[in-house]
Amino acid sequence: MIKAAFFDIDGTLLSFTTHRVSEGTVHAFDTLHRHGVRTFISSGRPMVLIPPMPVSFEGHITMNGGLVFTPEKVLLSNPIPDEDLNAWLDFAKQLSLCTMVFTTDGMMLAQPNEVGLKLRDQLEFTMPPVVDIDEMRRHEAFQIIALMPADLDKQVSSLLPHCRLPRWHPAFTDIVAAGNSKAAGMETLCRHFGIRQEETLAFGDGGNDIEMLQWAGIGVAMGNAEQLVKDHADLVTADVDHEGIEQAVNQLFQ
Repeated sequence: MIKAAFFDIDGTLLSFTTHRVSEGTVHAFDTLHRHGVRTFISSGRPMVLIPPMPVSFEGHITMNGGLVFTPEKVLLSNPIPDEDLNAWLDFAKQLSLCTMVFTTDGMMLAQPNEVGLKLRDQLEFTMPPVVDIDEMRRHEAFQIIALMPADLDKQVSSLLPHCRLPRWHPAFTDIVAAGNSKAAGMETLCRHFGIRQEETLAFGDGGNDIEMLQWAGIGVAMGNAEQLVKDHADLVTADVDHEGIEQAVNQLFQ
């Protein structure tokens, strides 16, 4: 029996085309709630970048598990160690790489470039404050967006021994503290609400959703997901622009 459903945002709840939650997804949430299923966000975004949506959530996994909370309390907070933050900023400064840092209550951008501006437009981010990269050292960082090609991932990983790089886009990778993941966030919320792992359902489309789909009792990959993501799912549904969430929920709750 499914008691909890977890949802990625970009490419899952929100279309990259419309940037909205579809009518079918709203219907799917109604179905889940009628069956007593709790619904949760599970995103790489910080709270400041989660837009209002016509569906409700009882808890949030943000910044790839760096900060997990319900409306009543913070359940998990695990920022990037200062040592690793400074190592990344030194590297980014040396190579003039565009970088964003997410904190508990905001975000900032350093060394903006054309790739960063395209990313902002694709995800409909509000342009964060542009700061000198050294200003970022003064803040507690829960997630970094590192705009760099994938062939630098191995080198950066060696510079940041206390972090992991869950890449879900060819133009950039997220950087989070080791141990942080959407799966870890799910475990935290399930423990809080007394829900067993096998009673969970998760929807995602990106590389940073693979662990979440694997951890869930039923992991559902969106039709727009890459093949690697689909390979780690229990079920593949239609894409985000063709009511994939509604189709899967209807199939599971016939």
